[in-house]
Amino acid sequence: MRTILSWVGTVLFSVAFGLTLAVFDVLMRITFLIGRRPSQYVMGALQSVLIADMRLAGIRIEVERSPKIEPKTSYIIVSNHQSMFDIPVFGWQFFTNFPKYISKLELAKWIPAISVQLRRGGHALIDRKDRDSAVKAIHKLAHEITAHGVSAVIYPEGTRARGGELAPFKPVGTVTLLKEAPDAAVVPVCIDNSWRIMQHGMRPIPWGVRMRFWAGDPIERRPDEDPYAIVAECERRIRATLARFRCEAEAAGRSAASHG
Repeated sequence: MRTILSWVGTVLFSVAFGLTLAVFDVLMRITFLIGRRPSQYVMGALQSVLIADMRLAGIRIEVERSPKIEPKTSYIIVSNHQSMFDIPVFGWQFFTNFPKYISKLELAKWIPAISVQLRRGGHALIDRKDRDSAVKAIHKLAHEITAHGVSAVIYPEGTRARGGELAPFKPVGTVTLLKEAPDAAVVPVCIDNSWRIMQHGMRPIPWGVRMRFWAGDPIERRPDEDPYAIVAECERRIRATLARFRCEAEAAGRSAASHG
């Protein structure tokens, strides 16, 4: 029965996903004619609709979000990264903080709505053939924070954790961003189970994936701070939260088995 639900949910999600991107591609192009800020609200709306689309595949998202996170405020968001489905969650949860990302150049070429936004929305694109492009991307993100009042999302692991395990943080890129944008508070974020959505390559999406999202208290900036210590503190908080998520999931599984 669960296999049937998984395939039906995957088909429904795929259709809704495609239609959503097609509609928002048109809206995105129109709003870019008006200005960057309207397009940012449209981008936030797109990601919120994608969250609704994910529910068609039985995906549920549990959110723990610090009340100290303010709307319309620029942040440096430091997060683990498990799949492409992390991205809509950031747009949904940081709607008016206007998150911007570092993305591969290839993704800015062929995806409806997304590619338009990546090219024109202030995101930083990396050419994997150009070794210096990552450094340029960090500087571009820092400029966007200070000049346009947006937020920057950075993944210090350097790649997606396809099996859900947290890799050691590589601090250099994050430290550079912290130095280039010294007034933006830092928000540590932990996401878990988004990797499960892609574990079979969406053939199908397993029914009933329970994603969890945690955004901790912002870390305020100080002139005498140690940026490496901030990265280490983010990693510590994210690891602790991920371990808590796993412990709670195991306890829930044992409880369900005992009542089965």
